[in-house]
Amino acid sequence: MDLVPALEEPLKKVLGPPTAKVMAEHLGLHTVGDLLHHYPRRYEERGQLTHLADLPMDEHVTVVAMVADARLHSFASAKAPRGKGQRLEVTITDGSGRLQLVFFGNGVHKPHKDLLPGTRAMFSGKVSVFNRRMQLAHPAYELLRGDGDETVETWAGALIPIYPATAKLESWKIGKAIQTVLPSAQEAVDPLPPALREGRGLVTLPEALLKIHRPHTRTDIADARARLKWDEAFVLQVALARRRHADAQLPAVARGARPDGLLAAFDDRLPFTLTEGQQKVSKEIFDDLATEHPMHRLLQGEVGSGKTLVALRAMLAVVDAGGQAAMLAPTEVLAQQHHRSVVEMMGELAEGGMLGGSEHATKVVVLTGSMGAAARRQALLDLVTGEAGIVIGTHALIEDKVQFHDLGLVVVDEQHRFGVEQRDALRGKGKQPPHLLVMTATPIPRTVAMTVFGDLETSVLDQLPAGRSPIASHVVPAADKPHFLARAWERVREEVQNGHQAYVVCPRIGDEEEDPRKARKPAEDEAEKRPPLAVLDVAGQLSKGPLNGLRVEVLHGRMHPDDKDAVMRRFAAGDTHVLVATTVIEVGVNVPNATAMVIMDADRFGVSQLHQLRGRVGRGSAPGLCLLVTEMPEAGAARQRLNAVASTLDGFELSRIDLEQRREGDVLGQAQSGARTSLRVLAVIDDEEVIAEAREEAVAVVTSDPELTGLPGLRTALDALLDEEREQYLDKG
Repeated sequence: MDLVPALEEPLKKVLGPPTAKVMAEHLGLHTVGDLLHHYPRRYEERGQLTHLADLPMDEHVTVVAMVADARLHSFASAKAPRGKGQRLEVTITDGSGRLQLVFFGNGVHKPHKDLLPGTRAMFSGKVSVFNRRMQLAHPAYELLRGDGDETVETWAGALIPIYPATAKLESWKIGKAIQTVLPSAQEAVDPLPPALREGRGLVTLPEALLKIHRPHTRTDIADARARLKWDEAFVLQVALARRRHADAQLPAVARGARPDGLLAAFDDRLPFTLTEGQQKVSKEIFDDLATEHPMHRLLQGEVGSGKTLVALRAMLAVVDAGGQAAMLAPTEVLAQQHHRSVVEMMGELAEGGMLGGSEHATKVVVLTGSMGAAARRQALLDLVTGEAGIVIGTHALIEDKVQFHDLGLVVVDEQHRFGVEQRDALRGKGKQPPHLLVMTATPIPRTVAMTVFGDLETSVLDQLPAGRSPIASHVVPAADKPHFLARAWERVREEVQNGHQAYVVCPRIGDEEEDPRKARKPAEDEAEKRPPLAVLDVAGQLSKGPLNGLRVEVLHGRMHPDDKDAVMRRFAAGDTHVLVATTVIEVGVNVPNATAMVIMDADRFGVSQLHQLRGRVGRGSAPGLCLLVTEMPEAGAARQRLNAVASTLDGFELSRIDLEQRREGDVLGQAQSGARTSLRVLAVIDDEEVIAEAREEAVAVVTSDPELTGLPGLRTALDALLDEEREQYLDKG
């Protein structure tokens, strides 16, 4: 993060080419500075052994344990037909459990000599199962001898750091490499302004690096982590604060609504009044649109809180001001759906240039990849002439052929479905940078919003519009209580008899090729190991079985767009009773008459996804019902997750649970930039206070010195954080 000449030294000069090559290829470490910032994942104490009882399958692990016994067996094999094959089985223990190590062939001699009962060592290898017992085959090991021994000295005192490692490079080899470069830590330039560091009682950066890699006590580790968390939070927040500052300098066309224009006419025809939340958020957006630098706003709200209406009013305000607005949707189903609902809400106001259109009217066009040539040509023409004030489309909007007359606002629906490059390409179509409104229905905890979308101002809609009904959610344990599942289908029939409709959601489509190489799993693991339930199979079983006599249709991503559209229209019109679908219905699909949803294999979906799916029911005046069907055992983590979803309708609460269960790396949108997450010690949810305080400090620093001329250490740290890839990622974000 804070690379200066000594820390910029390439590892191959310090450690030699072979080790440096493995570190670069497998851990992404290239310089001395990179290696110093490769922190231990945890620490083992000599007197306290790891838990062999809860080792993860198929993962590369490092354990500290004692040899309980070692036996050499002879056996016959193709290579050693006369019974001369040798296998060494070593059992190690740590008080919590036992683990078997196996060595074969010529590899048995050294461990047979080294690993005598009572010997303590670190072992590293991949956990596998043989004869239903966990084992490490041919693990690497490092003996830990008495205190006077050089090896123990190398491991510095009582705490043994365990590093994120790979099969090619064990934790202790990384530890030894770090000991080699640790003296260079003295030259690390501190990115924190001295007043900030002293004011918060943080140790210096060289001291923090020393303490995290060679701690003598748990307090050393705590001091180091507190300091390194601040570095990460502060440098990231400075990057985002500078981005906001730079955006504020960009020119944009102010787009204010006219008091007697399209927006006013639209508001007059609304059959309901806006919620307080919608009015407040709309005002924030209109204030931004009226300024001469581009709006960058994140609009987040609960499923069904009326985000689309707020976005549409912003689009109408821009059309009033002579500009055009584009809404980018992640799927064709959703683009068509948005187009239909916008045209419906606007009525004759969406018929610009047509007979019967209002005097204020504009044209609303849709643009998707699967449109016919003639319709597409007309849509492109309407955009370039300015005839169409509003366009709703998929990434077809981004293609070079698409030209706008005067693009003033870009609305991106469901941020997480769009690559940064795609949003950037659309923003590039304005004569000047257009205003940007990003909508997400996955509520984001405040800290994550500050970390990931720190360059966007945030508006939150947390009220549901009047007339929205509560949704009751229940977990259906199909394996423990099969009669609960039978009752679920009865409930679906009851909803249909009462004139309503239902969704059944499955994780898979079902026409995938069976892979012959995938052998059948042993029967005892059937529930966990069977493939996820599929739309095509489930639809057939329901039509013939429990939902016999109801009109059941399927919807999934591999259908032709026209077929998908036709299915959605029939469902929306009430011609179909039950729609069996994949998650294509997850966002934006709006059928108020659908009151029940059954999610099969619910444990295969993430928390946010389940919350999104559930938001498709209860959209009218009748109460909604969501049934989460699972075969997972009651005590497992999967069931806890489902119980959490069933227990609350608060998306913000659920998004916290979701994040606590997922790994941090997913948070930073790194998948989009291909870069590794820059967060090594900062945990976005747990370190809420640090992030909030770092943001305040960062704003103060950037306001007083946008170029950071007085803080060379901070500039260096920023350059390292924002290598080109991340720089672009933030620029486009």
